[in-house]
Amino acid sequence: MRRRVVVTGMSVVTALGNDIPEFWDNICAGKSGVGPLRRFDVSNFKVRFGGEIAEFDPSETISSRDVKRIDRFAQFALVGAHKALETSGIDLTDGDPYRHGVLIGSGIGGLQEIEQQHVKLFYRGPDRVSPFMIPKLIVNAASGNISVRFGLRGPNSAIATACASATNAIGDAFKLIQDDRADIMVTGGSESAITPMGLSGFARMNALSRRNENPQTASRPFDKDRDGFVLSEGAGIVVLEEYERARKRGATIYGEVLGYGMSADASHMTAPDPEGAGASRAMSGALRDARLELDQIDYINAHGTSTPLGDVAETTAIKSVFNSHSKKLCVSSTKSQLGHLLGASGGVEFVVGALALHHQTVPPTINLDNPDPECDLDYVPNEARTTKVRAVLSNSFGFGGHNACLVIGKMD
Repeated sequence: MRRRVVVTGMSVVTALGNDIPEFWDNICAGKSGVGPLRRFDVSNFKVRFGGEIAEFDPSETISSRDVKRIDRFAQFALVGAHKALETSGIDLTDGDPYRHGVLIGSGIGGLQEIEQQHVKLFYRGPDRVSPFMIPKLIVNAASGNISVRFGLRGPNSAIATACASATNAIGDAFKLIQDDRADIMVTGGSESAITPMGLSGFARMNALSRRNENPQTASRPFDKDRDGFVLSEGAGIVVLEEYERARKRGATIYGEVLGYGMSADASHMTAPDPEGAGASRAMSGALRDARLELDQIDYINAHGTSTPLGDVAETTAIKSVFNSHSKKLCVSSTKSQLGHLLGASGGVEFVVGALALHHQTVPPTINLDNPDPECDLDYVPNEARTTKVRAVLSNSFGFGGHNACLVIGKMD
């Protein structure tokens, strides 16, 4: 018998807020967290905006000494883990620490550290490179630091599947609890790729929107005038727990993780399968794993990056999976408000899905002013909608053809 897995804690670090109530209010109000970049000089860049987190102070969670030893992406994850555990009300001393684990995804890891240390190497020589460089930049630095900080001695892993990283991480953590290999998992994703190299690299791929004059309207999923995604940063971290354990301690339960599906496009390193075949398989797999009928899904938090090819491919995939029910679904992309957090996006969007269940409200797709005829579903344009939400499908698709989907259900 499969064990039930529930969400008992959550946190976000985003350009629209670093605590859940503020974040959810801003999401439902249709606000944008996108704006001009301030952390470094972008005057000679073709793209000069993004979803930068202006107000982030790790000092309440991380000592000043350790801040210097932990890259920004891992700081996001560590602060997020602290808040998620705090909201869960879990007493980690109650239980077996060897059944308490952590699994955090990141598409890129410590890019900021790589850039800074390369400058030192190039201009000052190898003896000036920091001895903390390697433990700062590795993708598993987020999981490792969380494990050390909170004494989580159970499963400890990291996922790097580009923009599907956080969703794969949550899905794998879900399966560890479901299969009785863990009781508690701290999981999600974190990313901090708004650096000179990150910004210029994505811009040179022509992946980014170039609406420098009006950045808040730049991320416009499913709109005919979309011209690329908006680079953002942040983290979305959740606490997953075995249901009976959570029930016995009287935990607040935000939703139940019901299903997980993943697949590969095996088509192209950066472009999606134009027919959405891989995405379709991942969605269908998640639904089978959840043991739900098509009409039991009420809301899809779409990957919806605002790229010309990706939004059409995802729409095609949704229609191929849900058939006639696709026209009854609410589908929205919160990347229209947050931008694209790359490997962290699935973590934040999983939180959005859980909050949609909890509040029975579907967030909007903002900037949807001129719908693309090829994108013809109900994308909840520009205003949040109060409606019945029984189950949510959360989609994440990454470079390399990685597809990952999760189903979250409302508790009875």
